[in-house]
Amino acid sequence: MASKIKVGIVGGAGYTGGELIRLLLRHDLVHIEFVHSTSSAGAMVSSIHSDLLGDTDLVFTESYASDVDVLFLCVGHGDAKKFLAKNTIASTTKIIDLSQDFRLSADSVLGERTFVYGLPELQKEKIQLAHNIANPGCFATAIQLGLLPLAKKKVLKDVYTTGITGSTGAGQGFSATSHFSWRANNIQAYKTLQHQHLNEIHQSIHQLQEGVTAQVHFVPWRGDFTRGIFVTSVLDTNESLDALYELYTSYYAAHPFVQVSKSPIDLKQVVNTNKCYLQLEQQGNKIAIHSVIDNLLKGAVGQAVQNMNLIFGFPETQGLHLKANQF
Repeated sequence: MASKIKVGIVGGAGYTGGELIRLLLRHDLVHIEFVHSTSSAGAMVSSIHSDLLGDTDLVFTESYASDVDVLFLCVGHGDAKKFLAKNTIASTTKIIDLSQDFRLSADSVLGERTFVYGLPELQKEKIQLAHNIANPGCFATAIQLGLLPLAKKKVLKDVYTTGITGSTGAGQGFSATSHFSWRANNIQAYKTLQHQHLNEIHQSIHQLQEGVTAQVHFVPWRGDFTRGIFVTSVLDTNESLDALYELYTSYYAAHPFVQVSKSPIDLKQVVNTNKCYLQLEQQGNKIAIHSVIDNLLKGAVGQAVQNMNLIFGFPETQGLHLKANQF
C-alpha cells in the first residue's frame, strides 16, 4: 500500500472546496494538511460545510503550508494566477488548478511550471507524467466526452449543442439568477454561443483532428435544480447507429468513469458520482449525443481527484466509488 500524500486546499469554503474535502476525507491514500480560506479563516470547516459535522476537526486557515505533496486551487477564475504570484510554492509540490487560468495552451506556462490539460479520457498518459494540472470546466467535460470518439476518428463536423446546468454551477456567491425565488420553476439561456468553455473544447477537438475544421455552437441554460449537467449535441454523420455505438464503447473501454448506454439516460444516474453517461440517437443523417455528469464531481473536484490518482500512481478510481441517489 502506498504511503499517504499530504494535501493542501486553497479556497475551501465554496462548493468545490466542500466537495473536495468530502472526497479526500474518505480517500485512504491522502491526508489533508490544511484548508485555506480568507473569508472563513479561524472557523471550523464543519461550521461552513455542515454535513461534515463529526467527520473532521479541521479549521480553515489563512496561512499556507508549503511542504504539501499536492495543492488544489479551488478558486475563482483569475485568482489562481494571483495566488501563485503572491505565494512561494515548493518546486516539489504538484498543483491541480480548478479555475480556467491554465486550460488553454497559450496560458499553460507560469514561470517554471507547465500545466497539462486534465481530461483523462483525452490524454491520460500525459496526465500521469504531469507535475501541474489544469482541471477542465464542467460544461467542457460533458460536451467533450460526447465528441471525443468522433474527433479521434476525424469525422467530427460542426456541432450544435444545448446544455442545462444546476445552480451550483454558478458558485456559492449570491446573484439574482442563483436566488431560489428566481430559479424555481424557471429556465434561462445565457452566454449564448460565447460560453467561456468553448475555447478549451475547440482546443481538444483540433488536437485530435488537426487540420479538420469543426466548431461547437453552444447554448447553455440555467436550470431549476441544484446540481448536474445534461448536454445534447447534434451533428451530421454518415455512420450507422450500430457503428457509432461500437466506436464509442471501444473508445471508452479503458476509461472507468464513462459508460455508454443504449437506454435513455437522466441526471439522477450520475449526480453525486464521478461518472459520465452517454447515449446516442439517430434520425436520418443526424446524430444526437446525450451526456450527463455531476458538475461538481466529474465536472470539477471528482475529476481533480481522478487526476491526482493518475499523477501519484494510485488506482484511478481510488476514493471515487460513489453511489448516485436515484430516488
